[in-house]
Amino acid sequence: MKARYQYRFYPTDQQQQSLAQLFGCVRVVWNDALAVCKQSEKKPKSAELQKLVITQAKKTEKRVWLSEVSNIPLQQSVADLEIAFKNFFDSCKGKRKGRKVGYPKFKKRTSSQGARLTRGGFSLKGSGVYLAKIGVVKPIWSRRLPSEPSSVTIIKDSANRYFLSFVVEVEPINTDAKNQSVGIDLGIKTFAVMSNGEKAVSPCYKTLDRRVRRLQKRLARQQNGSKRRNKIRIKIAKLHNQIADTRSSFLHKLSTKVVSENQTIVLEDLNVSGLVRNRKLSRVISQQGWREFRVLVEAKSEKFGRKFVVISRWEPTSQTCSDCGYRWGKIDLSVRSVLCLNCGTEHDRDENASVNIEKVGIGHCHDSKCTSRQSKTTSLASVLEA
Repeated sequence: MKARYQYRFYPTDQQQQSLAQLFGCVRVVWNDALAVCKQSEKKPKSAELQKLVITQAKKTEKRVWLSEVSNIPLQQSVADLEIAFKNFFDSCKGKRKGRKVGYPKFKKRTSSQGARLTRGGFSLKGSGVYLAKIGVVKPIWSRRLPSEPSSVTIIKDSANRYFLSFVVEVEPINTDAKNQSVGIDLGIKTFAVMSNGEKAVSPCYKTLDRRVRRLQKRLARQQNGSKRRNKIRIKIAKLHNQIADTRSSFLHKLSTKVVSENQTIVLEDLNVSGLVRNRKLSRVISQQGWREFRVLVEAKSEKFGRKFVVISRWEPTSQTCSDCGYRWGKIDLSVRSVLCLNCGTEHDRDENASVNIEKVGIGHCHDSKCTSRQSKTTSLASVLEA
C-alpha cells in the first residue's frame, strides 16, 4: 500500500525565488489548460493540452519563461487537471461516492502552491534532496523513509511554510491486539466515547478561533492589494494552520492508539454535511474533524491488518438500552443520562451508544426487536420522572 511522508524544509533566498518561479509556471499551465477546456466544445485530451500550453507556449514571447523551470512539474500539472475533470464527470454520472465534486477552478497566487516531481526530477543525496533546476534542499527528517519514494510534491501553504511530501510503498504490519473489538461514539463535548469505558477529549480551539474572527474583521476593512491586508492575511493563515496542526496531531495519536489496541473498530456513519446546517453547532462540529478521524482509522486499519466497520446512521444506538434491548425512543440532546424503564439500569448516553455501536458492528444483535414490539416509545418527561 502507498503512504505519504511529509517533512518541512527551509529554503535559502535563492531557492525561494526559484520555487516561486516554479509555482508560478505550474499555476499558469493549469490556468491556461483550464481556459482551453472552457473555450472548447469538446474537452481536449491530456496530450493535446500539453502540446498547446507547454510545447507550443514556450515558443511564444508571452510564455517563453516556461522553459526556465523543469518540464516534469508542468506535465504533472496538466495530468492533475485531467484527474480533476475525471472526478467531476464521474461525480456527475454517479460513479463516484460521496459528495459531488465541483468543476475545476482557476488557481490563485495567494492560495497554497504545489508542484509534483516524479523520479526523473528529484533524487535523494545523503541528508538532502536534489530538485531539478532548484538545487539541494535539506528537510528536517523527523522519521526515516520506509522505501524509495516514487514522487515528491513541493508544497508552500498560505502561511509561507515549505514542505516535501513523498509517496512511498509501505508494507502492512501484522501485530496482535489486546482487545477483540471496540465501538466508538463521536461527539462534541467529548470527542470519542469508547465501549470499553475510555474517553478522549479534543483540544480546545476557542482562544485561537476568537483571534481568527477578530483578525477577519480587520481584514474586511483593509483595501484590496494593500501591504497591511497581506500581513493580516498571513496572520490569519498562521492561526488556521495552528488549529489544523493541533487537531491533526490529536487525531493521529488517537487513531494510532485505537487501531493498535483493537482488532475490530466500529464507527457510525455520521451525516456531517447535514449536521453543520445547525447554526448553533456548525462551527464546533467543523472543528472536531470527525471525517478526518474516520479516514485515519480506516487507513491505519489497513496498514495494521485490522477490521474496520461502519454501521448505518439510522441504527437507533442512542434510543436502545445496551443491557436489555428496550427501546425508549428519541430523547433531547440535553439529556446525558437515561434510566431504562424495563431493567432499571441507568446509562450514560454516549457510553450506551458506543456499546450499541459495537454490538451492531460485530453482528451481535440484541433483543431490541422483541422488546420494542411489546412496548411503546416513552416521552422525555416520563423518562425523567422515572
